[in-house]
Amino acid sequence: MAASLRFLEDRWDESVAKTLDAPELLRYRSNLLGSDLRITNFGGGNTSSKFDLQDPLDRTAREVLWVKGSGGDLGSIKREGFATLYLDRLRAMEKVYPGVAREDEMVAMYTLCTFGNNPVAASIDTPLHGFLPFPHVDHLHPDWAIALAASANGKERMEEFNKEFGHKLVWLPWQRPGFELAMMLKRAVEENPDCDGIILGGHGLFTWGNTQRESYLNTITIIDQIGQFIEKHDSKRGKKAFGGALFETRKDSSAVAEQVFAHLRGAVSRKQRWIGNYVSAPDVLEFVNSAQAKKLAHLGTSCPDHFIRTKIRPMYIEWDSKGDPKEIPALIDKALEIYRAEYAEYYAKHALKDSPAQRDASPTVVLLPGVGMFSFGKNKTEARLTGEFYTNAIHVMQGAGSLSGDIPCTSVPQAGPAAGPEEFTVYENYVALPPSEAFRIEYWALEEAKIRRQPPEKELSRRVVLVVGGGSGIGRETALLAAERGAHIVVADRDVKGAEVVVEECKKIAGKEAVISAAIDITKRETIQAALQATVSAFGGVDLVINTAAIFPSSPTGVISDAQWGTTLEINVTANYLLADEANKVFKAQGIGGSVVLTSSANAVVAKKGSEAYDVSKAALSHLVRELAVTLSPVRVNGISPATVVKGSTMFPRDRVKASLAKYDIAFEDSESDDALRNKLAAFYAKRTLTHVPIDPRDCAEAILFLAGPKTPVTTGHLVPVDGGLVEAYLR
Repeated sequence: MAASLRFLEDRWDESVAKTLDAPELLRYRSNLLGSDLRITNFGGGNTSSKFDLQDPLDRTAREVLWVKGSGGDLGSIKREGFATLYLDRLRAMEKVYPGVAREDEMVAMYTLCTFGNNPVAASIDTPLHGFLPFPHVDHLHPDWAIALAASANGKERMEEFNKEFGHKLVWLPWQRPGFELAMMLKRAVEENPDCDGIILGGHGLFTWGNTQRESYLNTITIIDQIGQFIEKHDSKRGKKAFGGALFETRKDSSAVAEQVFAHLRGAVSRKQRWIGNYVSAPDVLEFVNSAQAKKLAHLGTSCPDHFIRTKIRPMYIEWDSKGDPKEIPALIDKALEIYRAEYAEYYAKHALKDSPAQRDASPTVVLLPGVGMFSFGKNKTEARLTGEFYTNAIHVMQGAGSLSGDIPCTSVPQAGPAAGPEEFTVYENYVALPPSEAFRIEYWALEEAKIRRQPPEKELSRRVVLVVGGGSGIGRETALLAAERGAHIVVADRDVKGAEVVVEECKKIAGKEAVISAAIDITKRETIQAALQATVSAFGGVDLVINTAAIFPSSPTGVISDAQWGTTLEINVTANYLLADEANKVFKAQGIGGSVVLTSSANAVVAKKGSEAYDVSKAALSHLVRELAVTLSPVRVNGISPATVVKGSTMFPRDRVKASLAKYDIAFEDSESDDALRNKLAAFYAKRTLTHVPIDPRDCAEAILFLAGPKTPVTTGHLVPVDGGLVEAYLR
């Protein structure tokens, strides 16, 4: 059968497979299926196997169902990610099944069937696998199969497909995943004992095999052949997808996206902050620019896996791509007002007494003609995946259109016991999930329970932090601490290589999609703008802007030149103003507030000989914090005033450390390491404080994020000393 594949590839390696035991073969098969997003999307679908294992109590052989656990992903699942259940106990549940009206009660009983004290929670799809009589079962959501399942003439086309490719697929009408669907699958196979797959109307595909290899091959072959079938009909149809283009993609689409992204992110984040993602792929643009996009978008998606992330529908912005991008923010606000009103109406119409409270009414997908698609999630990965799921939905709608035919709405084959034909809407052969069924999934008590089981979000979750000077010292520690607290981070520094090193450190904590680097020279507006644009492009906006970059001028003679004096004030004062001024433009566009923390110094209030340029610049910066707090309000602006931080600071190269040690008559050897010399100097400075503890960059990072974060919502215009108790810095 592999020879008949046109789109997919047979990735099975028998030399690997023959070394694996039964559970590892299931893991291997699952990983192969999950490795190709054309086969199934991230987190979507289930695989299972049934085989005998020795009961840990009575040592007898028992048939055990291994099935992907709740919330797992096929592409990355490990052996320990599968739920295990006594098959006879699971099937015995049919005897006590109270009917579809109470099917959710069955979920609590899955734990009574657990084999081997396995802590992995069984998913809602568990009985769908358990009641099928086949040793190995795959349930997937490939775009091609969903296109067939979401076609108004889907059952008719399925019969045509069966005849053309020699299959015996069976059609089932729409039914929400659960125990009732398991009973429907069981009956379908009993009534069609020679069937080789099942199409779930509006949902997806079931396939199987007598061996792991056979199941895998059957699955990819049927999926590939459905793709061939749709392609043939699309070429015969001779029509442009989605009715052809109504708008053109702008040549400056990426620039327009950057221009409106912050406003859009702020608009959808009025209730809670979201992280954004932008996509301008050809298939997305073909859809958003099309004549049918507005109506198809409003119909919503069909597959439950898509809908959970993309909500009832995306938000479509009615904008002529030939127009002025300055029109877009107002159009966003107008569209959002309508979207939220429709969502509230949708909730009110379908909510029951025991339904969870209405969730955030903001869209997670936004379509903009001529520009592309924006998607949102609680983190970057979720935002990207939401966009990928809607891209899947686009492919489904296109595939359904390719299979078009004159089938009246009353004949919609998705209709069945769960929803009558009058509840389905058909447009260009595409059948959307009825709003009533969409609500039953979105506000399902089982989905609500899954949400509540998720770990609490961290302090800086959903927030974007731009750390200027993040390549070393205090900036590095701030970036690392922000990563620990759940933030999305942009490490900006003039030392690009240093920033990239910190990015890799942060990725190990926050994840590879949560951190980027940016080059910046804060004396130049254009580089500040570029760093902010990179931040917006990556995450949709910015919430916290932190600057730890500064210079301490020095010379072999101890005399500071006029040029050094000017440069010191430019970097330590003026550049901070430029950074805050440019950041405020993004804050204003978002309209959800923001926070700025600048780094002053205890030197701002301690007069000394030989550091006049630095001390004066920090004194000016301290007052700039207060001025900016007034000017940028309601954005909060604060600062920290650390005593000398030697550890990790670029302002303390080896030569300066040695000069300082000599100045204070502290003995040292030239053979000592940089860190050893710095520790000696830091210990000397610590003796001048009340705590006698050297100031660590981490201490400063803690203070910075305290001021920048949500724990100080009404603190602005203040500077927090981080100086170990430096009496000389007490304000008179």
